[in-house]
Amino acid sequence: MASSASISRPRFRCFDPTSSYPATADHPRYFSSAVSLSSSSSSSSSSSSSSPRENGFRDTMAISNNSEPKIVPGEGGYVLEDVPHLVDYIPDLPTYPNPLQDNPSYSVVKQYFVNADDTVAQKIVVHKDSPRGTHFRRSGPRQKVYFESDEVHACIVTCGGLCPGLNTVIRELVCGLNHMYHVKRILGIEGGYRGFYARNTIPLTPKVVNDIHKRGGTILGTSRGGHDTSKIVDSIQDRGINQVYVIGGDGTQRGAAVIFEEIRRRGLKVAVAGIPKTIDNDIPVIDKSFGFDSAVEEAQRAINAAHVEAESVENGIGVVKLMGRYSGFIAMYATLASRDVDCCLIPESPFYLEGPGGLYEYIEKRLKEDGHIVIVIAEGAGDVLLSESLPKDEQDASGNKLLQDVGLWLSQNIKIPLT
Repeated sequence: MASSASISRPRFRCFDPTSSYPATADHPRYFSSAVSLSSSSSSSSSSSSSSPRENGFRDTMAISNNSEPKIVPGEGGYVLEDVPHLVDYIPDLPTYPNPLQDNPSYSVVKQYFVNADDTVAQKIVVHKDSPRGTHFRRSGPRQKVYFESDEVHACIVTCGGLCPGLNTVIRELVCGLNHMYHVKRILGIEGGYRGFYARNTIPLTPKVVNDIHKRGGTILGTSRGGHDTSKIVDSIQDRGINQVYVIGGDGTQRGAAVIFEEIRRRGLKVAVAGIPKTIDNDIPVIDKSFGFDSAVEEAQRAINAAHVEAESVENGIGVVKLMGRYSGFIAMYATLASRDVDCCLIPESPFYLEGPGGLYEYIEKRLKEDGHIVIVIAEGAGDVLLSESLPKDEQDASGNKLLQDVGLWLSQNIKIPLT
């Protein structure tokens, strides 16, 4: 949005720029913990203290205390935050050779399989005298797997909001299971979690998913909420499914954790693999989450439109609010790529409004120098300021806190009163 503007008197108290928002559960910096469990690989999960979002989800879904991460200490301050596994509750589980070892495309590659003891450090840069720190289980194919190809009956479900690349992930799962692991029985669960007990299923084959990566959205459909743990696990058990691939955000992965706990309680040989879906790129350790590049590309179009509009009027202010919740990767990368942004506000870098060095002072300075300004703000930036002025605490169907419109709030508080 752009408008002819000057600075009205701030109505909010000043925040000290040298103090940062506390890294509390109310302002999580990372994607919350997710279950990741498969027959051939285990990937890392990040744990944090319980937040109101998580507490609300725990109340509705009754997450077991057993869902806490497995902590394995080692020498020199080494700590492994491990993930749940079938062998935790099914002792003496037989293993089988990985089918990839007979695949000519992979068998010729030296050290293709991941060693069972391989881990990935949370912090790459450390001091020579500091502890080795937290590590996560490295993902990738193992030499031994816990399912024979003929016995596998897999299912795939997508939950939560849409994200670029969802159909590509579905396609790669189906083609990978089929071509690499010779799995022939794969079901698509329609409409999110409630699809396990309230919707039809779609048989998925490489032929069915051949061209779906060219389409947006998800061919399986999606929804928020609808999580009835008992009904979902009953459906998994009745259908004879033994591998569940859950594609979704933090609320979805908390749901996957509940499903796994119920599966473990029943003693079923069912693997649950959580595939994190977030365009926000707010997952530590990994290089990049799918959909992030597309989000940054689209964000640049909005920034360009705001810049054209702002520089076309006297004292024009273009405000662009971008997605990201409590992480500013989309806003930051779009700002760096655009070069038309004068101010980028992200949750990781706190700001205040009035006084020396405040946002209002900076806006006024840019308007005097250039006659216009473009501001990019991540949706979670300034949440503390906004909550103080407009207290509100609601959650969506997935248990996520509904953020207020910080872009609208900011634009309303910096434009000229009409009277």
